Amino acid sequence: MMSNYIEIDFLKLDQPIGTFYIGTINWIDLIKIANADIRKIHEEDRKSDSFDSYLGIQRKISPKRIKEIGSYVTTVDSTFPTSVILHIDSDVKLLDGKLLTEHDADYIEDNLDRVEVISNISIDENTRKLRIRNNDKVARILDGQHRIEGLRYGLKNDLFSTPYELNITIFVDLDIDDQAQIFSVINKAQTKVNKSLVYDLYEYAKTRSPQKTSHDIVRLLNKMDDSPFYKKIKILGTAENKELETLAQATFVELIQTYISSDPMKDRDFLKRKPLIGSNKIPKLTASSDIRKWIFRNLFATEKDEVIMKIIWNYFKNVQNKWPSSWDNNTQGNILNKSTGLIALMKFLRPAILKLNKLDQLVTYEDFEQIFNQIQLEDGSFTKDVYVPGSSGQSALLRTLKDHSGII
Repeated sequence: MMSNYIEIDFLKLDQPIGTFYIGTINWIDLIKIANADIRKIHEEDRKSDSFDSYLGIQRKISPKRIKEIGSYVTTVDSTFPTSVILHIDSDVKLLDGKLLTEHDADYIEDNLDRVEVISNISIDENTRKLRIRNNDKVARILDGQHRIEGLRYGLKNDLFSTPYELNITIFVDLDIDDQAQIFSVINKAQTKVNKSLVYDLYEYAKTRSPQKTSHDIVRLLNKMDDSPFYKKIKILGTAENKELETLAQATFVELIQTYISSDPMKDRDFLKRKPLIGSNKIPKLTASSDIRKWIFRNLFATEKDEVIMKIIWNYFKNVQNKWPSSWDNNTQGNILNKSTGLIALMKFLRPAILKLNKLDQLVTYEDFEQIFNQIQLEDGSFTKDVYVPGSSGQSALLRTLKDHSGII
């Protein structure tokens, strides 16, 4: 039988905004008191007196972000060290078991004698115990919606056997403008982490992963003197030499990853758990359709990372030698050595390897030369007027490369 209240230990803090409380709570208990908030966000968009209307914003929930978090929380080293921030009204008025806001004004006025005042939260300073009413309409989430929904998504099939404690911050009886202030400060202060910085941190990982392998390959390609990518990559996403560094580290890493894994986070987790489960390597692909799709998968599974790097090296060395001006010079309007060109060329890599019928093995410079000899595009023809920067330009260049080389 469900308890009427959820009890947690707390610490009390006093700051200029007032008193608030921090504690820990199991995620299962958290969704019991904040379960309706995701739904309410969408419902309240239409209400002029809602929290979101007051803010003048829409707190949109991203299904993609929820899925990403859902995958992350099942990994062996997942963590959410930052606090979920809640607001709770100390009590609530009910009529016929429903909030007063769910009734029209006339009905409330006619039945004032039946209005109940129910306590949402009680705080015992002596025992340091805080009791929250076990009801999904008790807490408003000021920060942490995606974390809560991600946990629900990721652990939905293992609800009661997966302990996952979260730290929470609880504000009680704040005015709506104070709630808005907290929400605004949190969201304005958050700075999106540069993706290239995230990938660069994989250099320090002790276990293999698609992320680390891809990062290491990009780093080596950037620093080796005779590499076609020598000093062309913006490490950490910021160019030190804008004339030379025209390619983003994160973009290149992610392009390599797409040929290694359909789920890099899952593979990373598998390899990190391997001492626990007695497995040393990622299983090789056996289905022909899978091998043709993830062309570097089996090389990664057999720890032949240097072969992956050499294939990319040989491929782009052909690009560099065939179109030296477009590849090596940062001329105005040139897209070949920018993200548009890199993405199109990396997408062309797979059909090129398939045409050569050289899966799961080293593809030499001479092998790729057979493909590039068929492509009759002049150096200097890769302009943004022909190949508009972005997805349309990438697709146009990919089609051109396929047409010239006779690849269907």
